Amino acid sequence: MAASHLILKLFLVISSFNLCFASRKLTALVQEPQGQLLQYHKGALLSGKISVNLIWYGKFKPSQRAIVSDFITSLSSSTPSKADPSVAKWWKTTEKYYHLANSKKSLSLYLGKQVLVENYSLGKSLAQKQIVQLASKGEQKDAINIVLTASDVAVDGFCVNRCGTHGSSKGAIIRGKTYKFAYIWVGNSETQCAGYCAWPFHQPIYGPQSPPLVAPNNDVGVDGMVINLASLLAGTATNPFGNGYYQGEADAPLEAASACPGVYAKGAYPGYAGDLLVDKTTGASYNAHGTNGRKYVLPALYDPSTSTCSTLV
Repeated sequence: MAASHLILKLFLVISSFNLCFASRKLTALVQEPQGQLLQYHKGALLSGKISVNLIWYGKFKPSQRAIVSDFITSLSSSTPSKADPSVAKWWKTTEKYYHLANSKKSLSLYLGKQVLVENYSLGKSLAQKQIVQLASKGEQKDAINIVLTASDVAVDGFCVNRCGTHGSSKGAIIRGKTYKFAYIWVGNSETQCAGYCAWPFHQPIYGPQSPPLVAPNNDVGVDGMVINLASLLAGTATNPFGNGYYQGEADAPLEAASACPGVYAKGAYPGYAGDLLVDKTTGASYNAHGTNGRKYVLPALYDPSTSTCSTLV
């Protein structure tokens, strides 16, 4: 029973600017769904050719931005890594949700524009409405706009009950029709709460203790951001507007990745991420290959065809 109280707390945040319905919190908990299929609530899934736009708020090194942009590029099956297992293979699990919904549509993601906001124009303490304001700097139609905040930026709820969030907002009006865009926010937790949002690359702040793993791109904060971003991308694709696939209550949804917290490979248990692959040269742990020789650690995804948490390794 105690374990159930540790499960990811996700909540509804409504503002006059947007609807934000899912947050991402990393925990050391391993919670396998008990045969419960994520229910489909008959809403739209993201489909068609969707641009993924990155809005960088605060100071990020070019090398840090490359880690994330290479991850986005790696999602596309048109530019797959030649090594296996790949990021594109991990992403393919989301296609099963479309098949289950009897949808003839498919989703194709591509890296769009990148916007740098290095002057902290909105300050270093952001509210949810400012996250949406930043997200609107991306494309207004057929888009996922991702806001990434630097390690010295505080965001409401960050490190308290969430590491990131996703939602949707009104976008462009074209020929009288108002379009929506999806957005994601993730923060760099390296100096604020790496044990909370960048596990397993940092000692967890609670729960069973085990040595931290070596981050695959040698950046605890940004490698942690990739884990959160991957989880939220899966949730955005399968539950973009709050009425797609999720488990439980609408104001506390478990989604494609958040239904499997703390699981990154087979053999995972509380405090242990699983039997990940290890780079013989660097000692870094990983479970997916990306473009440009990248390696990443990606979360397990709930597989609707088997009702289990599916891992690459």
